[in-house]
Amino acid sequence: MALADKVIWQIEMMLNTPFTLEHLADRCGVSAYHMARSFRAATGYSPMTYLRARRLSVAAEQLATGERDILSAALDAHYASHEAFTRAFASYFGVLPSSVRKARSTRNLVLMEPLEMKKELIVDVAAPDIRERAAFRAIGMSAWCSFEDISGIPSLWEAINAREAEVPEAKPGAAYGICCDADGSGRFRYVAGVEAAKGVEVPSGMDDVVVPGGRYAVFTHSGHVSDLPKTVYTIWNKALPDAGLEPRPAPDFELYDRRFDPETGRGTVEIWIPVA
Repeated sequence: MALADKVIWQIEMMLNTPFTLEHLADRCGVSAYHMARSFRAATGYSPMTYLRARRLSVAAEQLATGERDILSAALDAHYASHEAFTRAFASYFGVLPSSVRKARSTRNLVLMEPLEMKKELIVDVAAPDIRERAAFRAIGMSAWCSFEDISGIPSLWEAINAREAEVPEAKPGAAYGICCDADGSGRFRYVAGVEAAKGVEVPSGMDDVVVPGGRYAVFTHSGHVSDLPKTVYTIWNKALPDAGLEPRPAPDFELYDRRFDPETGRGTVEIWIPVA
């Protein structure tokens, strides 16, 4: 079972039970960091954001049927007061819980139903190589993305391909797609760039990131780059747990070298995951 499926199963089983992120991770047999990173990659949500949305959706259905009064629905959803629940409900749905109870309908609400993972996203991924790598700095084009929407990444590659010559003392032969600064909401900063010396100036309009050295699990993706998200999904949700590897909190990155043809979008890409 993919890790994201395990998380969804555990959340549904404990929907009416108070628990912490660490408790949920323990139930899934991984660290909280691994669980949160994998779940965000698979769904676009953090586990606790998904839990909050599910509890509020169940509460909305209860209010619409008249099954609960507002305070009872608030307590069932693990809010300490009528006021806290009302604020959260209105922030999420855009209407007051009293309006839903009065209308006896959730027709105009976007409810969070239990997520179902797409099994076709699981693909064959070879066991990783374990390598040590020194810290390095990359300079390139960056943007904030989410695991739910990576549509802006191709334009970053177009931009850095056009401006790569502006990076002083860039190391030739490889380019990097680096995921860094992930937050609890499912957003992260993606840097498409090249390796550069530590002290060189960042050209105007570009950004940089320092990737720490350490131990990495290196997976390979072969084929068209459009299928890379499936490989990444499988790595985080199946290949890492199957290999008994625990990721550490650090940027992960894609390495594009001479084995990859940027004109056709085909070739071999390495995916480097920092592991303990």
